[in-house]
Amino acid sequence: MTGKEREKLRKLAEIEGYADVDALIRATALDSVSPAICMNADCDYTADLEPDQARGWCEACNTNSMKSAQILAGLI
Repeated sequence: MTGKEREKLRKLAEIEGYADVDALIRATALDSVSPAICMNADCDYTADLEPDQARGWCEACNTNSMKSAQILAGLI
């Protein structure tokens, strides 16, 4: 996991209201959808996407830059 991915995963946990990344992963690891965050530096748009999503569409900046929590955490 890169530093950027680690930071985005922490930001995603914060936005979703979890105490930390571990809580986010425990709560969502077996769900059919996963919280995801835009990987662009100036965008923190979030959405629920497929757990294996690594290039999902960001509706805020119109790029294929969304990654799910499971991808960011290296679980998939």
